[in-house]
Amino acid sequence: MTAVLNQPKKIATRDAFGDEIVELGLRNQNIYVIDVDIGKSCKTTAFAKRLPDQHINVGIAEQNGAGIAAGLATTGKIPFVCTYAVFGSLRMAEQIRQSICYPYLNVKIACSHGGLTPGNDGGSHQAVEDMGVMRTIPNMTVIMGADYFAARKLTALAAETYGPVYLRFTRDPVPVIYDESAEFEIGKAKKLREGKDLAIIANGDTVHLALKAADELQKQGVSVKLFDMHTLKPLDREAVLECLDTGRIITVEDHNILNGLGSAVCEVVAEEGRGIVRRIGIQDRFGESAPYEKLLEINGITVENIVNTARQLLERR
Repeated sequence: MTAVLNQPKKIATRDAFGDEIVELGLRNQNIYVIDVDIGKSCKTTAFAKRLPDQHINVGIAEQNGAGIAAGLATTGKIPFVCTYAVFGSLRMAEQIRQSICYPYLNVKIACSHGGLTPGNDGGSHQAVEDMGVMRTIPNMTVIMGADYFAARKLTALAAETYGPVYLRFTRDPVPVIYDESAEFEIGKAKKLREGKDLAIIANGDTVHLALKAADELQKQGVSVKLFDMHTLKPLDREAVLECLDTGRIITVEDHNILNGLGSAVCEVVAEEGRGIVRRIGIQDRFGESAPYEKLLEINGITVENIVNTARQLLERR
């Protein structure tokens, strides 16, 4: 349990990807970056400058980028296709399914601007359904780190793990909650709090909100178990079963409550036939142009709503 909230520093997780991919490329000449002409936004300009022979800019042509990545993977390269989450998950969906996941190639889709973090860029650039789309495709692994250090470690693990991986990063800065010694395992949720009254499962940029809510509930005498479910697929079923021992689970995500973390957890709970789940996330609506924090508030993705939802669950008998 190496998560803390006394660090005021905020860093976008896309910056973590930009820093880590350079280190990976320097260590392994098979690491390639495929850009779609938005390297500045996806934080790959340093990679392009330091490793030009391992960098390809295909222009504004996401589907082409996916195809080139698939081709490179057949030669033993480890390509990272870098774009915005809305384009990486939707515009490239057919190519990801047919050319990457179906033949089970070693391609990584690294996407900035996940969830509501693009803020004022508006609904067209806010990917609210991307992880759900990706988790329905066979052979795909789906990951979103909670902060800078988690994102770096998980990017490195993705590079070491054979097969298609979708990595989701934030555009806006999010609080640093881990230290650089924190260790992660793909498919294994990270336990941040131990508790017996109820459980919270969060991922990505909502983990810091869940931590604050857990601490507030602790002050109120409520014992909260908390997991960072950084890997949406494969989901850590054992972690969900452990949470079910409390009888009450709240999921928190910056994603549509349909087909995201909440849905994945509910699938396990339904199969077990016990427990109650409440989903906090984007309320099956598109985003809009507003500050990131305001968009979270509009959808009830707040510390206050997590605490109130917990109190309501505890009142149920």
